[in-house]
Amino acid sequence: MFLSIALLCCFQVEQISSGVSTDDYFSLSYLSSCAISPDGTYSAWTEGRWDEELDRRNTDIWIASFGHSQRITFDESHDGSLQWGNNGEWLYFSSSRGSKGDDLPRNGKRQVWRIRPDGTGLMAVTRLKDGVTDWVLSEETSSVYYTIEKETQLDDGWKQLRKEHDEVDYSGGTVDCSEIWMLDLQTWKHTIIWDEDLVIRYFAPSPSGKTIATITTPDNRFITNEGWSVIGLYDVASKETNILDDTLWRAEAPTPYGWVESPAWSSDESRLVFSVDYDGYQREMFVATLDTADLGLQKVQRYNEVTIGSDPEWIPESHNLMYIAEDRTMRPLLQVSSVGAGNQGATTEIIANNLTCWDFSIARQTKEIIALVGSPVTYTSVVRATENNNQVAVIANPNSHTEDWNLPSVQTVSWEAPDGTTVEGVLEFPADYSISEGPLPMYVDLHGGPTSARQAELEFSMYGRGLLSTNGWAVLSPNYRGSTGYGDKFLTDLIGRENDIEVKDILAGVDAMVERGIADPDKLAVGGWSNGGYLTNCLIAATNRFKAASSGAGVFDQTMQWSIEDTPGHVVNYAQGLPWTATDEFRAMSPIFEADHITTPTIIHVGSGDERVPAEQSKALYRALHDYLGVPTQLIIYPGTGHGISKMSQRRTKIEWDKAWFNKWVLGVGSTEEEDDQQ
Repeated sequence: MFLSIALLCCFQVEQISSGVSTDDYFSLSYLSSCAISPDGTYSAWTEGRWDEELDRRNTDIWIASFGHSQRITFDESHDGSLQWGNNGEWLYFSSSRGSKGDDLPRNGKRQVWRIRPDGTGLMAVTRLKDGVTDWVLSEETSSVYYTIEKETQLDDGWKQLRKEHDEVDYSGGTVDCSEIWMLDLQTWKHTIIWDEDLVIRYFAPSPSGKTIATITTPDNRFITNEGWSVIGLYDVASKETNILDDTLWRAEAPTPYGWVESPAWSSDESRLVFSVDYDGYQREMFVATLDTADLGLQKVQRYNEVTIGSDPEWIPESHNLMYIAEDRTMRPLLQVSSVGAGNQGATTEIIANNLTCWDFSIARQTKEIIALVGSPVTYTSVVRATENNNQVAVIANPNSHTEDWNLPSVQTVSWEAPDGTTVEGVLEFPADYSISEGPLPMYVDLHGGPTSARQAELEFSMYGRGLLSTNGWAVLSPNYRGSTGYGDKFLTDLIGRENDIEVKDILAGVDAMVERGIADPDKLAVGGWSNGGYLTNCLIAATNRFKAASSGAGVFDQTMQWSIEDTPGHVVNYAQGLPWTATDEFRAMSPIFEADHITTPTIIHVGSGDERVPAEQSKALYRALHDYLGVPTQLIIYPGTGHGISKMSQRRTKIEWDKAWFNKWVLGVGSTEEEDDQQ
């Protein structure tokens, strides 16, 4: 049954009185990707479920057809990267089945597998000792292209000395370079296609297989994505690569530190689209037109200054592009017609209104679309849509049990910043709450990025959304200056003004919620992760109005951040210089220099292996608060964890610690047995 988008968003679910618990949170399934078969018969998606024994969320594949859905993989291996064969007979995917030491192909390495839509015929397509790094099917599904890594010693004058003293680690000299291979699915023979002393970040064979688009970097360090990555067209017959002129996304861009990403060919292979992602500036799409003598390059104009929220894809047998946009607190699916040769047609909305789209797939033959879509009142579901029909049909909702929960009210709110700019955010509060009942304790949820945004959708997060708002709290998620979806100026206003303009935006939002009678000014908490953790540190250094804070993987000193993180171009962009050329800016951006103003009880979370915001930042914050300033604090370091927490036990730890911390310092309830030790 098809539902209009308006009807889907206005659908109301029956409410009950109990709040959402930590155990409820771990009952949720997570939809991460989808793929529709070429003829539109089958819709496939990946669904992650929490597994206490595995201590993580495991991902399996589901398929729906003719109103019936079924799970078709059952393994502890994170199945994903779905790609349909040309006739829909096979669904290909990647998986790391088995464990180290097991026999091939179940040796714990990433291999390409395939399975029939009815769940039969599971078989390994690749059986490589070290697995594949990346892979893609050929247009006609006659072969699989894949990349592998090979260790290469750079001959930089120190090669021999490094070999003689190999008992230590070196900062450079050895690179895991890439090779491209092709596996013929008829003869099952492997052929090497590309072998250069470079690292392939992305690759895309043209439909005919004559050309391969490659995005390469000189080594494996993540920093090389920022300004060192190049996009080339590799001619398979001649083995020559034509590097595309990067003037549009380097010299003529607001910053040279762009990450070139995700090339995709049009069906007639006359067009190649790719995107370039910038920290602090808008992500852009570029199209190379290959059937012209001058290899025309053009930047695709973004509709209404929206932010590009997904990799762009060509609609089959056309020069029309489709991508997910970030437009204020929504994520519509947009189509751009007639792109290439210097031209660009109109942009139209395919999935819009109050829906948030997270992934989509286009049927090669029928042009039907499936997508992963959420709304303010419904958790993310699998839906089907048509190219020119503003309707969606729900195929599957793996979280239908949430309809019996006491779901929060989710709405978009706005307020005025001190400079007169309108700022928006997402506000949640308990179902059936009325302002006449009096103000609520309020948690200010700060998103990461900062080139990101919070959407007005139903969400349950270990960072507070859904969990706190169903248990008596208001939750405000400000889309402060520097957030995506609000136009170019709103995004770039943050450049050169971190720890200033966005802090004022957030505090103005808090003031507005207090003035409107929603938030209790004596019961305020704040928290976030990554850039949200950084802003938490900035806010508690700027004001003592918050009774508690949760700082997750947050920067404390921007000079230290530039020197130890994996993407230093991020800091350079916002400071508009290097530590020795923009010293005052680095200092102004760093809450460490205002740490003596902090009085807010603060719990600190960080992963021991975080390369984006290394644990040294959190340790420095803890040292300042605990050892020198006497502020109540706790530091929790999650072993074996990077920039995000993926283990079930560790997420439970964070949720329960934050809950207890806010209960004590904001609500005045809970144990005080360790209070003396914390001060």
